[in-house]
Amino acid sequence: MSNGELLRIEPLELQFPFELKKQISCSMQLTNRTDSYVAFKVKTTNPKKYCVRPNTGVVLPHSTCDVIVTMQAQKESPEDMQCRDKFLLQTAVVSPGTTTKDITPEMFNRESGNLVEESKLRVVYVPPPRPPSPVREGSEEGSSPRASVSDNGTINQTSEHKTFSRAYVEPKENTTEVKALVSKLTEEKNSVIQQNNKLQQELEILRRGSSRNRGGIPFLYVIIVGLVGMLLGYLLKKT
Repeated sequence: MSNGELLRIEPLELQFPFELKKQISCSMQLTNRTDSYVAFKVKTTNPKKYCVRPNTGVVLPHSTCDVIVTMQAQKESPEDMQCRDKFLLQTAVVSPGTTTKDITPEMFNRESGNLVEESKLRVVYVPPPRPPSPVREGSEEGSSPRASVSDNGTINQTSEHKTFSRAYVEPKENTTEVKALVSKLTEEKNSVIQQNNKLQQELEILRRGSSRNRGGIPFLYVIIVGLVGMLLGYLLKKT
């Protein structure tokens, strides 16, 4: 049944994604389109199967109210997934300042001269939401770039491949700095090697002179050689 003049009902049918042994809820929104206070009451043909909160209430002028309808867990699937349950929404204009506690059954009695409207809502079972499908190889994130071939045989790269290409080429801008650093380290290494060769030559001259004079290498020279060797090893590791 269509919306009444007092309250707009959305949606006009209650859809439950049916699943066995699982409690399911859906909601409907009631909007007061008048300048009056409007009381409502929700009834169902199967009260043991459904829980409605709130099942009665007052909607203030130009305001809304959300109603939650919960279906209890079902042990068996309905035949052909069809449901014969129905809901009835009764609405009536009430005095300003009326609250939910003030609602009485007489307010929804037309014979009392009240402005009363009734709207019927049917229940519909819909398939439950499907779980997300597994990611197909090469179709989602992490897939390799794709390319298409045009009519003239030219290979057209996708935007993903172009982005990857740009990201790969960008580091070449720093090659000048890298080359300068490598050249500097190479020069330092060559300088250390030259100094080492010079020290080795001087050491050889000192050793020959010491051999002629005393027949042995002074202890001080041994220490110097050891220190030079340690310094050279450290510089070579650094480079």
